[in-house]
Amino acid sequence: MAMSSGGNKRLLSEINVTPLVDVMLVLLIIFMVTAPMMTRGIDVKLPETSAKVLPQKKRHVEIIVSNKGEIFLNGIATDDATLKKELWNIRKSGKASQVILRADRDVSYGTVARVMAAIKEAGIENLGLVTAPEKVEPPRQRKK
Repeated sequence: MAMSSGGNKRLLSEINVTPLVDVMLVLLIIFMVTAPMMTRGIDVKLPETSAKVLPQKKRHVEIIVSNKGEIFLNGIATDDATLKKELWNIRKSGKASQVILRADRDVSYGTVARVMAAIKEAGIENLGLVTAPEKVEPPRQRKK
């Protein structure tokens, strides 16, 4: 915006950055709110057990079986044939020392057994089954 003041005929050209800062702050807030929603996970209801948590090795492969029977290898949907091939390649390359299996509690036993058989056929011996901690209610006290 050009302005003149008094007898000085000089033009002033200044950029007002306030609207730019306002827009950037609004965009920052929008991205901060929507970023957590962008990550897509696989909803799995794990079976509950009273087993204690075991220490995990750093490098592992994660296989998830959803309640619909869908199989995911490290978050990527796969079928039985591809699962076997990928597990075989992982074992040959030595990329992972352990396989972690997360199966929904509502999925059929046959599906879980089929996935476990594929892991065994690939020659992977170290298999961990993930469960949720069992909800234990405290014992009730008797009234005297």
